[in-house]
Amino acid sequence: MSYVYLVIAVVGELIGTSMLKASEGFTKIYPTVGVFVSFAIAFFFLALTLKKIPLNVAYTIWAGLGAVGTTLISIIVWKESINLASGIGLLAIIAGIVLLNAFGPGHAKDAR
Repeated sequence: MSYVYLVIAVVGELIGTSMLKASEGFTKIYPTVGVFVSFAIAFFFLALTLKKIPLNVAYTIWAGLGAVGTTLISIIVWKESINLASGIGLLAIIAGIVLLNAFGPGHAKDAR
């Protein structure tokens, strides 16, 4: 169940970050409300995740998937672009998440 909470936390972060862009510096009310609601959900579920998954593993997954997901959303929704170095950096983030989850301290299989 902890990983379900973590997925919800990541989705909350992705929605909140997208709403942050849509809020145009907190000048649009509905996206601004979306920012606060989405991040509240993200932090609530991240806190639940931390009951079973070590902080170093949970936060790395949350932040890493948030960075990768936000980049994909920025490309698909906001029509922004990235360069080759950014793409390689994102692949490095994904590799780091996989390695930490598979072999890092507080091995993730203990959280199931």
